[in-house]
Formats: sequence, C-alpha cells, structure tokens
Amino acid sequence: MSGIKDINVCIRGRKASLEELQVVHSEQHALLYGTNPLNRQKLDSSITPMFVMLPCGGLGVDSDTIWNEIHSSSAARLAAGCVIELVLKVATKELKNGFAVVRPPGHHAEESTPMGFCYFNSVAIATKLLQQRLNVSKILIVDWDVHHGNGTQQAFYSDPNVLYISLHRYDDGNFFPGSGAPDEVGTGAGVGFNLNMAWTGGLDPPMGDAEYLTAFRTVVMPIANEFAPDMVLVSSGFDAVEGHPAPLGGYKVSAKCFGYLTKQLMGLAGGRVVLALEGGHDLTAICDASEACVSALLGNELEPFTQEVLQQRPNPNAVRSIENVIEIQSKYWKSLQRFSSTAGYSLIEAQKCDKEEADTVTAMASLSMGVKQGSNAEKRPDDEPMEEEPPM
Repeated sequence: MSGIKDINVCIRGRKASLEELQVVHSEQHALLYGTNPLNRQKLDSSITPMFVMLPCGGLGVDSDTIWNEIHSSSAARLAAGCVIELVLKVATKELKNGFAVVRPPGHHAEESTPMGFCYFNSVAIATKLLQQRLNVSKILIVDWDVHHGNGTQQAFYSDPNVLYISLHRYDDGNFFPGSGAPDEVGTGAGVGFNLNMAWTGGLDPPMGDAEYLTAFRTVVMPIANEFAPDMVLVSSGFDAVEGHPAPLGGYKVSAKCFGYLTKQLMGLAGGRVVLALEGGHDLTAICDASEACVSALLGNELEPFTQEVLQQRPNPNAVRSIENVIEIQSKYWKSLQRFSSTAGYSLIEAQKCDKEEADTVTAMASLSMGVKQGSNAEKRPDDEPMEEEPPM
C-alpha cells in the first residue's frame, strides 16, 4: 500500500459545518451529535437523555454505537467533511477520482437518528451538496456494504435525480438493519430510482465473487448505464469481504473482486468516481480491499480471477434473489429484461452468450444490407431511361 500512497494526491481534511450537516440531518441532530458538551447543555433537556449506558460502562447512542464525549463529534464531522471535500474536488475536475478513508461510517445515519456506528451520513450529505452547489443533474450511489444503507435510502427515496443501488445481505429482513427489501423501489417521483439487490438465503452457501460479479453484470451495470450518471459515489463498506464472522457479514467476497467492481463503475460519468469507506471490522480485509479499489482508480492492471471463479455459476439463492430484483425493476428499466435468462450463468458462459448474440446481430445486419443492395440492383433497370431507337 505504501507504493500506492506515494503516487496519490492526499488532500487536507476538514470538519463539515453544521449548515452542511443539515442538508440531510435535522438541526437538533446536527447540534446534538456535532457540538461539544457545553453547547449540548443549551439544548432542550428532553433530547439529551438519548445517550444510554453501555455494558462496558461508557456512553452510547444505542446498544452498540459508542459515544465519546471528547472525540466523537469531531471525528464524525471530520469524516463528513473529508467526503464532502473530495467529492466536490472530483466533481469540479480538480481531481480525477478518489477514495475517502474515513471513520466513523455514515450510511445508517438517518435524518434524526444515529445507528450502526454512524452519526452523520457523509455520502448523502455530499450528494445533496453536489445538487445544491454544483447543480449536478444525475448522481449514482452504489452501496456495497454488507448491511443495507437505510439512512441513504431515506434521504433520496423520492428523488428521481439520485439512483441508489444497494447490494446487501437481507435474509427476508432478518439481518441488520432489517430494511432494504427488493420491493422498496422509491416513492412519488422517485419510484424506480431505489434498487435493493437484497441477498436472501443466509450463509447456505455464503455469497462470494461469482454472485457479486453476476449482480453487477445483470443488474447494477445495465441500470447504471441506462441512468447515465454525471457522478458516481460509492458507500464502500468491506464487511462482505472474506474474514468477517457470520454476525458481521459472513460472506466470502475476495478483496480483488471489489477492485473489479470499481473498474466497472469507472466506465460511468467520465470516470468521476469517489469511494467513501463505510463498514468493515477485519483490518486485513479492509486494507486488502481498499488497496484493490485504489489500484483500480489509478488504472493499474488488476490481478486476474482464477478459472475456477470464471467458470463458477452463482449459487441458487443468489440466482433467485437476482431474478426477483430483475422482475421488480424491469418495470422501470428496459435494459434489464434481457438478463433474466442469464442470471444463472458463469462469467465464461455469459461472455460466450454475449459473443453469440453479437455475432447474430452482425450477421443479421449483413443480411439486411445484402437484401437492400439486391433490391436496389433489381430496380436499377426500371429506373434508367430507355435507349432511343435509331431513325429508320
């Protein structure tokens, strides 16, 4: 990773302002979690008991989200500010792309509710500021954290200018946070612009490279290309990477797979792609996956997949999950319809199918041209003037 660090531009971070936080969060939420204890004492006393005592003896906002009176508010605002700064620099073409390595994460934070180690929804805030400050028309948010980004979904559920795509373990609502069902497609003008690639089936077997690559091939990239975003933001959680125990994910996606997913997204929006670190609990997995993604952003050649991965078909639970999403979302995205029949294919089988389809189209085009030319040739004598007979 040190070699990669040497050829990157590191930008100076900053804290998000309270005004910036409030493009997504309520004023009360911004003040409660974004200011020091002295300022919080000025708030309505009815909201301050939201802090709870954890089993370890410390404070928390819920049973697992710790709160440190000295450092938490600064860390949360700094994380949001770093994502904002990077996103704006890429949007204005000051930088080509980027990866925000920040903590705490943000995608679970709702308008007035912190949860799942998240206080401020950095990616959602940056997206709102892209709209308000730079008038960016269409923004794609891809969230590949193993947990559904309930806060991000909430922020843009009725917005047709933000396409939110989440790939997450769902298990019929039995995996944290319980939201993110496939039929949660948006509301009002935003119907069709919220897509949950919700994996169901538990860990029998766990999802891995074949399943995630197939989801990108059949669902994510067709819709993303049809949407044609001006900017791509990624809530880049790495708790789907192999190495996380079942309660925290339990999936078997390789670090290198996330590099390939990043590379595919770089084909959108003129390459204006920003990744922001979200979840992940295994340090080795986070480091390896982050390195793979940064390598992709730099345009480096990625380590190839083994033949075993290329020939592996997605497991039956994954195929059913993908087919369900295609059935629901094809009402809104015409590009999906052709992929339902290939959801169970391996990458090699899918490539062969695409080649045969392309060859058929080429052959039909050639045949059409031949028929047209032949038709013109037959008509030509009728179109030409008759020769005059010489005088007798």
